[in-house]
Amino acid sequence: MSISGITSTLSGILAQTTRVSAIANNIANSSTPGYARLNTSLTSVASGGVQAVVSPTASDIDPAADLTDLIEAEQSYKANAVVFETGADMWEMLMSIKRD
Repeated sequence: MSISGITSTLSGILAQTTRVSAIANNIANSSTPGYARLNTSLTSVASGGVQAVVSPTASDIDPAADLTDLIEAEQSYKANAVVFETGADMWEMLMSIKRD
């Protein structure tokens, strides 16, 4: 895995972490009067990877939607972690071959 692959994978992990944080805020503040629900948008970055942008919305808190988003974020996080681990394993194997 190249450095850009690692960077892309890490950006995905960080974006999902940001997304989970926004969802947690929505759930924690679901009964707070005047709370503006946070929405997370994921956008591609020109150099590769993804960026999470969190912004308040006028929509009401929807616990079912937030829980569904949480499951999706968890799966995306896990997928990025697997890609990262696979890249690290490949790197280790290449270094082993080089040493031999």
